[in-house]
Amino acid sequence: EFEVSRRASDVAEAILAQQPRIVGIGLYVWNAVLVRELVQVLKRVAPHVVVVLGGPEASHETDEQLACQLADHVVTGEADLAFAALCADLLAPEVDFFSIGTNDLIQYTVAADRVNPHVAGLYRPTHPAVIRLIKRTIDAASDHGIWTGICGEMAGDVRLTPLLIGLGAEELSVGPQQVSRVGHAIRSLSYAECAAMSDAALKHPRSQGVLELSMELARKRYGELLD
Repeated sequence: EFEVSRRASDVAEAILAQQPRIVGIGLYVWNAVLVRELVQVLKRVAPHVVVVLGGPEASHETDEQLACQLADHVVTGEADLAFAALCADLLAPEVDFFSIGTNDLIQYTVAADRVNPHVAGLYRPTHPAVIRLIKRTIDAASDHGIWTGICGEMAGDVRLTPLLIGLGAEELSVGPQQVSRVGHAIRSLSYAECAAMSDAALKHPRSQGVLELSMELARKRYGELLD
């Protein structure tokens, strides 16, 4: 984050020091001037860096904003989801696979730290935004002929194995103590069943409903692991 009082050249220097490949910038009415100047500087001194704009001013006044005209991509609508999908599309041709770290993904998506007792209850792996981000990332990888793996606590939770398989995950990275349980869960499932269930889950508006859909199939196929 940068104060609007800073010079665009200073902000650009700080950003480029991190050697980014993609720079995402929120465009608001209060920072429109700085963003315009910042994008101009970035595209002049580092044309190889992909600049993506989002935010209210980008969504509602796209044609009138010079910054939008200079940027490589403009994200409108559900920016969190659209930006993630765009990044996946941009990165997929450059890598051999994607690995989604679900712990951080959930934490930053729902803005809740799972180890903070004051907000831990808001940390929901089956939040609709989380599973949509996972799905869009997997789809982007598939479109470019690469596979996607899942790591983090979500990968080792056999209640969610049907959901992850249905979303298209091709690898689940778990701790040694979980290999047997997760392996048994995977062998007990069919992709067709999981895909049908995940399609329904992607349309569900609530975290608990998504969890229940996955657990219903899990109980049906390996109930003994849930006892």
